[in-house]
Formats: sequence, C-alpha cells, structure tokens
Amino acid sequence: QVQLVESGGGSVQAGGSLRLSCTASGFAYSTYYMAWFRQAPGKEREGVASISSGVGLTFYADSVKGRFTISRDNAKNTLYLQMNSLKPEDTAMYYCARAGQSGYTSPPLSRYKYNYWGQGTQVTVSS
Repeated sequence: QVQLVESGGGSVQAGGSLRLSCTASGFAYSTYYMAWFRQAPGKEREGVASISSGVGLTFYADSVKGRFTISRDNAKNTLYLQMNSLKPEDTAMYYCARAGQSGYTSPPLSRYKYNYWGQGTQVTVSS
C-alpha cells in the first residue's frame, strides 16, 4: 500500500524559510519520479518541483526557481523541499506526490502524471 506522509509546514514571515519532508512507503521509492505540488484556496493544484529517479534531475516552476530546492534520500525513502525567501503568494497546502509509473515521467510537473498523493501540509507566509 502506497503511503506518503508530509511534515514540516507552518507559519512564517515573508523572507523566512521552511523545509518540508515526505516519507514514502509501500513501493520501490528510488525508481519513481517524485514531486511537490501546492494548492491555494480557489486555485488549481500546481506543480512546484519534481525530481527524477536515477540521477535525480530536478525541475521547478518558474515562480520558485532560485528559492526552492527539491531533494531526495533514497536510503530513507524521503523527499524534501527546502523553501527559502518565502513570499505571501507561496501560501498554500503543499502535497507530496508519486508518479503513476516507474521510470521516465513527462511532463515532470503535470499533476496528471502523478496518481498517489499525501494528505498535505499547510504553509502560510505573512507579509
């Protein structure tokens, strides 16, 4: 049974930092693309960052490039999202997701390519 459990959300002032974690179980973690998505009230869920299986290629939404860093620890079955220089517009529920199939996933930030989701962790950035 696939399980994804996020942690690390919270409330911070603009300019602050948070580190999200996602612990995965029930599948061969290292062989799947993993990603972070977010959804603000009244908006569609959007891809924030993804990381490939194998060599760990990373992909970012333009809105977070240079501020967020996605990483994975395959020995710990854990996905991370380091978020720096946070802005109020980063406020959203953040979800960890697993790709629908092992190996290559394209496009890497399309929510339609991911079919397992965590319960989400709330990030709130105040100005």
